[in-house]
Amino acid sequence: MLAALLALVMVNSFSCMDGSYRVCLPSDLKASEVIEVVTQLGPGGPEKKAFTVGDRLKRHKARCRKGKLVDASGRPIVFYRLKGCWGTPPENYQEIIEKQTAEIEKLRKDNVVIEIPCNPDPLLPPAGRRPDGTGSFDQTSF
Repeated sequence: MLAALLALVMVNSFSCMDGSYRVCLPSDLKASEVIEVVTQLGPGGPEKKAFTVGDRLKRHKARCRKGKLVDASGRPIVFYRLKGCWGTPPENYQEIIEKQTAEIEKLRKDNVVIEIPCNPDPLLPPAGRRPDGTGSFDQTSF
């Protein structure tokens, strides 16, 4: 019985290292979701590089512990979907943004916070889809 429990703990502890940390992701989040797009100067000019939730988790050396995501030092990892993608902002948008900032600061005291923007790049169609709505972009570059 103890051996079976130890094996289960070991599988959960190592699951993030082999990429199966997806088990610990919130149900509304995919490891392939783009959360940041940066422009770098390449040999042929500016190039865009997309970073995903999975990339960020690898950077933090994330692993599953007791069904929760933690970083290499054991700090919990939480995801925060940013507000503020309004066509026309509501009258109280400043209040909403101030509240969001305070919530994130509070979370950062005890957690690693990965912010999920509504759109990581204004030129990238929502959810990494092609402009015609089919397929998806190569997540490493476009």
